[in-house]
Amino acid sequence: MSFLTDVYSIWLREMTRYVRARSRVVISFVQPMAWLIIFGVGFSASLGSSLQFAGSTGTTNYLDFLVPGLLGFMAILNSLTSSSGMSFMFDKQFGFLKEILVAPVARSSILLGKALGGTTTAMIQGIVVVVVAALLGVRLSGPLGLPAAFALVVVTMFFITMGFSELGMSFASQVESIEGFQVVVVFLALPLSFLSGALFPVTSLPGWMKALVDINPLTYAVDALRYAFTGLHAYPLTLDFGVVVGFFILMTIIGTLLFRDVH
Repeated sequence: MSFLTDVYSIWLREMTRYVRARSRVVISFVQPMAWLIIFGVGFSASLGSSLQFAGSTGTTNYLDFLVPGLLGFMAILNSLTSSSGMSFMFDKQFGFLKEILVAPVARSSILLGKALGGTTTAMIQGIVVVVVAALLGVRLSGPLGLPAAFALVVVTMFFITMGFSELGMSFASQVESIEGFQVVVVFLALPLSFLSGALFPVTSLPGWMKALVDINPLTYAVDALRYAFTGLHAYPLTLDFGVVVGFFILMTIIGTLLFRDVH
């Protein structure tokens, strides 16, 4: 219970900081709507009314194809560049982290609490995307049915965002400057986003690029999300879920080990 209380306390502090930063709250709502309208409506008009998704039967229009990819895109960008990792860097820069580290608190509780804060923010943005997408005509129309499909979206978003939040904090624990951290995570986030099938199908890519796609954990999160929305997928759902959960577990272990060296 003490461990869970510590995690909750760290999470509550992250959410308090989020709520008090009004500009951040506004941007977290406006940004996903802007991306959805610009990418979804704009690209749909440019690419035509339908898009064949290779590797699975059926067709879908680009907006339906894009929405689950946009959820994954936001999950990695939010968790790596703007939430948990940056929060850790600011705490580290201004000395608050030292006060937490000298307290009788497990290092893993700090990692999980901050990751939960970033994940909560990403989940809020995800809900905004789903609502706006519904207004644009996008539905959770996969074969699972609405309750199961929505549960799959929530669970997938939770684990992949937790994993990348912990990855961001692992980098933050080893980098001394905020500027250096920003360079590292942006360099990492953009290739992972584009090589995940978020914006275009991955099954027809060249062999060397397809290999990079296959080792990208975000690929499997996007694939599971797309299955929930459209029923189309490139990998078995069990593989998608296994990779996403396994990535979260791996990042928790690595993050906890790296946090032992933080002072």
